[in-house]
Amino acid sequence: MRYKKFGNTGLFVSELCLGAMTFGGQDGLWGQIGQLQQEEANRLVGRALEAGVNFIDTADVYAEGRSETITGQALRDLKVARDEVVLATKVFGPTGAGPNARGNSRHHIMEGVKRSLARLGTDHIDLYQIHGFDPATPIEETVRSLDDLVRQGHVRYVGVSNWSAWQIMKALGIAERRGLARFESLQAYYTVAGRDLERELVPMLRSENVGLMVWSPLAGGLLSGKYGRDGSVDAGSRRLEFDFPPVDRDRAYDCVDVLRRLAEARGVSPAQVALAWLLAQPVVSSVIIGAKRVDQLDDNLAAVGLALTADELAELDKVSALPPEYPGWMHVRQGEYRRQQLREAGLA
Repeated sequence: MRYKKFGNTGLFVSELCLGAMTFGGQDGLWGQIGQLQQEEANRLVGRALEAGVNFIDTADVYAEGRSETITGQALRDLKVARDEVVLATKVFGPTGAGPNARGNSRHHIMEGVKRSLARLGTDHIDLYQIHGFDPATPIEETVRSLDDLVRQGHVRYVGVSNWSAWQIMKALGIAERRGLARFESLQAYYTVAGRDLERELVPMLRSENVGLMVWSPLAGGLLSGKYGRDGSVDAGSRRLEFDFPPVDRDRAYDCVDVLRRLAEARGVSPAQVALAWLLAQPVVSSVIIGAKRVDQLDDNLAAVGLALTADELAELDKVSALPPEYPGWMHVRQGEYRRQQLREAGLA
């Protein structure tokens, strides 16, 4: 397991992060995603820690809060020292029936952090993330509220998930101008079959030194090799009940064909190849992996030992390349003169 510097901070996190979204599900959506209860969760958390994972991610809405409760209890059951784990959770989604029990308002953030701390059974959250964009709340209200939590010691760092590049830049600008705690990370969907964030978000992350946490790195299981172009699927696969995130199936299956071929040649699983491709991307700080069984977790953990060759990475890059889109294709055309100068100067 390697450890990467987290955004513009002095914090180091494992390149794989254990996602707890499969913890605590019962009925409905969360039951479809995962129904792991305390004993099963303890096994997964213990195995991840043994493998060198020091980063765990959950959210207040996962299984209606039960994921946070189970995660915190697992760390206590396993007698894990609090400072040995970077614990991340999120706020934004509905946590009650009232009109203010949702969103990124000061009201909801302040109520949400108290409840998350209680469920997790800890006195601080290492990374507190805004789970989605709230069109009803001014960004400055959200940034100021998070800064208060950092100053009060309830939260160490703050991050964001599922925001656009312009929204994050606006928040970063407010934080810099007002001297407030800034977003240190983005949690976003990114896979070899879904590279949309490379258009605007990746350049922004690099420019502003913001860390990237990747969610659903196997496209909801589609890149695991369990799904066939003919519609065949292994029994028990998650997408049979929860078909998410949206994926361009034709492009995805083209990627799966290459993943399978490379996996067979290496004697590994297609999932490991898909994860290894992500781990090779310089912008990625940590890849969130989730599992329902220890053998699934072990397969994902093994990806840290798989280093793809330049030729293998190039083949995956080619089959998964995004179609040209304006203004990107104009940037490529007009910027070539200056890129050539940078190359000649040894700066690119």
